[in-house]
Amino acid sequence: MGQSPSGPSGVDAGDLPSTPLSAVMRTEAVDIRRRARSGRGSARAAGEGPKGSAGMIQWVSLATGPRPVPQPVSTPLVWATAFAGAMALVALLNALVGTDRPGLALTALSLLSALLGVYARFTAAPGTAALCWLFLNGFAIPPVGVLTWANPRDMFWLVCLLTAALTGTTLARLLQARAAYRRLTTSVLPRTQEPGDWPGDV
Repeated sequence: MGQSPSGPSGVDAGDLPSTPLSAVMRTEAVDIRRRARSGRGSARAAGEGPKGSAGMIQWVSLATGPRPVPQPVSTPLVWATAFAGAMALVALLNALVGTDRPGLALTALSLLSALLGVYARFTAAPGTAALCWLFLNGFAIPPVGVLTWANPRDMFWLVCLLTAALTGTTLARLLQARAAYRRLTTSVLPRTQEPGDWPGDV
C-alpha cells in the first residue's frame, strides 16, 4: 500500500492547510509594512518637542547651578605658612620696635592666626597657635633664641592664639554656609510675582 508523504515532523501532507504560497508572502509583506509605519510614527513622536516641532539640542550652562562650598587648605600647608609668616612677622617687629614689646607681637601673631584660620580646618588651629607661640616666646622677648615658660603669661598667649585661629575658621564657615544657602534658595525657589511686575499694574 502506498503511504502519503509526510513532513519532517511526522505530519502528513494532507493535514497541512492548502494555502497558496503567494497569499502567505503577501500577508508577510503587509505585516512588515505595518511594523515599519508604526516604527516611523513612534520615532517621529519621540523626536517632536512639546509643540510638535522637531527635537533640537538644548545647550545648558553648567555654571548657573549652586556652587559648592570651598574646600579648606590642607593642614601641612597651613602650618608651613604659619611657620614662615610668624618668623617674618617677628623679625619685622624686632627690627622696627625691638624685642621688648610682647603685647604688640601677640596682637600681630593673633591676627596672623585668625587669617590662617579662615582657610584652614578646625584641626589645624592648635598647630597654628603653637607655632605662633614658639616665635613669640623664643624671639619676641628677651633673651632672644631661648624658650621659657611662665605659667600665667604663656598660657594666656596660647589661649589668645588658639582663640584667634578658631574664630577665623568659625567665621569663614558661617559666611560660606550663608552664601551657599543663598545660592541654593535663589536657584530652587521660583521668583514670586510682585504687584508692579505685570503689564498695566501700578
